[in-house]
Amino acid sequence: QVQLVESGGGLVQAGGSLRLSCVVSGRTSRPYAMGWFRQAPGKERRFVAAINWSGGSTSYADSVKGRFTISRDNAKSTVYLQMNSLKPEDTAIYYCAAQSPGRSYDYWGQGTQVTVSS
Repeated sequence: QVQLVESGGGLVQAGGSLRLSCVVSGRTSRPYAMGWFRQAPGKERRFVAAINWSGGSTSYADSVKGRFTISRDNAKSTVYLQMNSLKPEDTAIYYCAAQSPGRSYDYWGQGTQVTVSS
């Protein structure tokens, strides 16, 4: 089993920045790809960013390209999401997830709230 715990959410004004962290524990020896997703009130959960095991490949939703950066430190079993130039529409609960090789995202954290005021 794998446990994911997010932190770093909060309230920030538009144009501000936040850095989310996701600590992975349990079976951390497997080469998980990691992703960040978000769910706004009344909306479906949506993909934000992903990173492969080595950190050499990343992908982003169009809505966050150029503003958000995903990274990971495997020595610390931690994945980060640096969010800059935040907009009110970025307000959501942010979840990190782990993807086993050849599978969909198997493991999810409990989420951390990000609120961007205008």
